[in-house]
Amino acid sequence: MIRFGIDILLKQQPSWKLTNIGLVTNNAATTFNGVLSRKALLDAGFNIKRLFSPEHGLDVNGADGDAIKDTFDTVTGLPVTSLYGENLAPSQSDLMNIDILLFDIPDVGSRFYTYLWTMTYVMEAAAQYSKILIILDRPNPISGNLQLTEGPMLDMTTTSFLGRWPLPIRHSCTLGELAIYFNTTRNIKVSLEIVPCPGWNRNMFQPDWLLPFVPTSPAMQSFESMLLYPGICLLEATNVSEGRGTFLPFCILGAPWIDGTALATAFNRLGHTGVKATNTSYVPREGKYKHETCHGIKLEISAPQEIRSVINGLLIIQLIRTMYPDHFSWRPYPTNVNPSGAFHLDRLLGISNSESLFDLPFLVFIDKIKQMTQIHDWKQQISNYLIY
Repeated sequence: MIRFGIDILLKQQPSWKLTNIGLVTNNAATTFNGVLSRKALLDAGFNIKRLFSPEHGLDVNGADGDAIKDTFDTVTGLPVTSLYGENLAPSQSDLMNIDILLFDIPDVGSRFYTYLWTMTYVMEAAAQYSKILIILDRPNPISGNLQLTEGPMLDMTTTSFLGRWPLPIRHSCTLGELAIYFNTTRNIKVSLEIVPCPGWNRNMFQPDWLLPFVPTSPAMQSFESMLLYPGICLLEATNVSEGRGTFLPFCILGAPWIDGTALATAFNRLGHTGVKATNTSYVPREGKYKHETCHGIKLEISAPQEIRSVINGLLIIQLIRTMYPDHFSWRPYPTNVNPSGAFHLDRLLGISNSESLFDLPFLVFIDKIKQMTQIHDWKQQISNYLIY
């Protein structure tokens, strides 16, 4: 039976619960039975003085890339300091009256999902201001099977808030494991403790937890969205809709000028196991092509353990680019941390000059992306830092 780090901490009732505590969290962070972590901690007598929220805000409703302002929590009345606004890390004044920092935020298992990098800024701030940091760990929803890791490994020439340090796109780790890894490899030296999540094994996907799905952001409304996200998110750097503004983000994609039947046929001919494309049409409520009818494909998952999301995303972009050369284009993706939106594909993939990949002949392109998404030494690099 899966339990989260928060559930274990609540059972432990540590002596430090009466010290001044800062909690980095959001509404996606709950106990195994669905109680907001911050409420459960307060009800158990933990002396939480301040909350900190990542991208999308405490309520996880903020639009992708939009700056989040400081506020007050309507549930607890506590002040909430945004870590995705003017500042990305807690300041000295934020932590002045804090003794211990807790971090409890669910992740989705992809390098460019920003909650991971918020954690690293919190680690650095805790180290700088001599605060203890406790990570309440959670399972990786798209599994911890290191055989399913997908690159590329981030090149430091493309460092950004979508990837500060070298890491595969699909890393197959928990945030607790990555905290241990970066604390050593980046020489952060924070006083760090991980409260593990018992009952999880590395081959489990989110449906195997037998717990209700909790959305982690507006576009993460299902397990399927999380599993396809490492590849379909790359469409952010194009003029093709990645399904935002619908009930199936990252599961559907399209544009007004795409023939969904033709694209589905072309994708399925490539013979990738675990996923099949079908023709679909939809009207986004927001984002690209708002209120316009888009035609494209829906990706239907049959075998999660066989999905290679990054390869699928790259192939779909190349197919669309090849089939619709007069319509397809690259485009910037402005956010709070990259106002110009420039070099967005480089930042997502973690390699420079990434658009030039798509100039390769199709068969050469396929060989190239297979090669660059295979990270043979990641298991060896991370093995000493694994908890599970």
